[in-house]
Amino acid sequence: MLRPLRFAWLSVVRQPARAGLGILGVAAVGALMFDMLLLSRGLVLSFGDLLDRSGFDVRVLASDAPPFTGPRLASAGALVDGLSALPEIESVLQLRVREAEIAVGGGGDGAVEFVGADPRVRSMWTLVEGEDLPDEDGADPVVVVNRNLARRLRLAPGDGLTLGGRCGGAAAPPVRFRVAGIADFPFDAVTSRTVAGTLAAADRLCGEAPRDESEMLLVRSRSPAGAFAAAAAIRRAHSELYVVTNDELIERFSRVEFSYFRQISTVLATVTLFFGFLLIAVLLTVSVNGRLGEIAALRAVGLSRSRVIAGVLWESVILVGAGGLLALPLGAALSVWLDGILRSLPGLPAGLHFFVFEPRALVVYALLLVVTSMAAAAYPMRIVAVLPIAATLRREVIS
Repeated sequence: MLRPLRFAWLSVVRQPARAGLGILGVAAVGALMFDMLLLSRGLVLSFGDLLDRSGFDVRVLASDAPPFTGPRLASAGALVDGLSALPEIESVLQLRVREAEIAVGGGGDGAVEFVGADPRVRSMWTLVEGEDLPDEDGADPVVVVNRNLARRLRLAPGDGLTLGGRCGGAAAPPVRFRVAGIADFPFDAVTSRTVAGTLAAADRLCGEAPRDESEMLLVRSRSPAGAFAAAAAIRRAHSELYVVTNDELIERFSRVEFSYFRQISTVLATVTLFFGFLLIAVLLTVSVNGRLGEIAALRAVGLSRSRVIAGVLWESVILVGAGGLLALPLGAALSVWLDGILRSLPGLPAGLHFFVFEPRALVVYALLLVVTSMAAAAYPMRIVAVLPIAATLRREVIS
């Protein structure tokens, strides 16, 4: 007895050109649909990875204004001491951000971003060469620089770097720094020039007397309390502060800033899925219509209606399954190319990606292919289900 899968396979191999066209069409459509699934959550996943890479899971600001543009946190030292004493918190890092210019050898646009941090707390950057900041500055304050600035100025650990602060619209006298190391900063863009030093070095850069103020506090929660428990403890102790966890930031960006990419990926995925459905439905319908006499003859010699219907469904599954598998490497290659184009946009963090793989995307992709294969086979299955055997054989004999 001819089984449905074998019946479907024979139908496919007897028409290799038509089957090949269908598989290639599904592969092209599937590759684009797979990429759209990666794009729908890629930025959110990548942004979350950048936040986690910094090593801190809660942020504390004076208000909900964008970081480093709103009011500063007053009495930051006492605030850090108070928060560090909370049982849910492991450590707190002060951040002061200043604008500066390369005073010697800058060449054109020599603007840099200077990040002042407490060296006694584990830093948010990743050291790649040299040493990290010492606990206290000596005669020459010490800094670490990012790779882009080190490459541009040909800096190595031990070299000198002279910066002039641009604070409050006024230029401060140049300050000589010693480069201790080279580091990667999690939110640096490809063209960013970032320098990190101590809190005292940030004040000295602007020619300011020591001021107990900070733009932001980065908090590392204690395990197993977690970020939400730490944030709740901070809010109870200081209800006037704006406190946000990494997960809350990700949720906000997913709902607001990154919603455009989710919407466009949904639209494009729906369109490509519809075209894939039309392609397979047309190919199956043409294939079935061209074999009506053969199908009627098989029915006449005892092949059941259910087996013929199942054979058409299996034919759809073979075409969609083969094309869907071929689409995965094509989609992966296409996503790398598209990701490179989008990441070249100015101002984006170098570590941010638009297309990020996750198992969830593969599961959704497989489910969409299953629905497509079943929907595309619905009309051809109906044709063979209601096929009049005697009339079809008579018509075949007469023609």
